[in-house]
Amino acid sequence: MDVTRTKIPGVLLFEPKVFGDHRGYFCETYSRRQFAAHGLDVDFVQDNEAFSAQAGVLRGLHFQAPPMTQTKLVRVGRGAVYDVVVDMRKGSPTFGQWQGFTLSAANFLQLFIPAGFAHGYMTLEADTQFLYKVDQFYSPEHDGGISCLDPDLGIDWPGLAPIMSDKDLRLPRFADFDSPFSM
Repeated sequence: MDVTRTKIPGVLLFEPKVFGDHRGYFCETYSRRQFAAHGLDVDFVQDNEAFSAQAGVLRGLHFQAPPMTQTKLVRVGRGAVYDVVVDMRKGSPTFGQWQGFTLSAANFLQLFIPAGFAHGYMTLEADTQFLYKVDQFYSPEHDGGISCLDPDLGIDWPGLAPIMSDKDLRLPRFADFDSPFSM
């Protein structure tokens, strides 16, 4: 697996080796040994899947607050997304900054998102399947988020009309949120 460090420390882009022939392909999507080789000691406890029927579905920006923070490894099984992370860690040199990545079934890229980041994505294609591993079980009491449309964050989402949940439309702006995360 090839690993690329991003402009935000701790966020990594993994590119698995894909072996294909006339029958299809094989790739290893996760290896504890590979993670350990890159200094990552993560015990994933749950796999999640989200399906979006339309292009333009915008989900996020979500996180789990302490003590139930989640580290994630995300990828796309079918379709494509524009995936965004926002550094929510007070004291971080990249606090409040975001970075976006195109993840698709065609490029096989996976994004490693440490605890302390808000996360969201917009589907670029209809019938998109989004898959992710987390290292902490979901806790409704610790569920949180910030607005993915906050003009202060200035996230450059693709030019599709966003299709959002009522819950995500009510999330607070970054400036109005006291982040529970620190470095």
